[in-house]
Amino acid sequence: MPIVIEDLAGGITKVVITGRIDIAGAADIDMPMSIVGGSRRNVVIDLSGVDFMASLGLRSIVLSGKAIMSKGGKVALLSPQPAVEEVITTSGIDELIAIYTDEAAAIAAVSPAA
Repeated sequence: MPIVIEDLAGGITKVVITGRIDIAGAADIDMPMSIVGGSRRNVVIDLSGVDFMASLGLRSIVLSGKAIMSKGGKVALLSPQPAVEEVITTSGIDELIAIYTDEAAAIAAVSPAA
């Protein structure tokens, strides 16, 4: 399974996505990301295990991120690999959802107290 959802202390959710998020991978993460977007408020999306991200995968992340932010929540992207980070920055998604290379900094950024 290319996605694991973990509940961390302080009401923070960590979503770990792994593998190739091509058309098939995007289909695998679409529903879980929609559920996260509809039910969580403080989310770190760990992309360190993703070696390829197609536009459909980005769509799932952006839609859930927008849903979270529309409820006053916060989202951060954690440690995308260079090729994935390039796709994120080229598309301008990093201006909507910040990228962090340090897990503690990403968690602090989405913390309800921040």
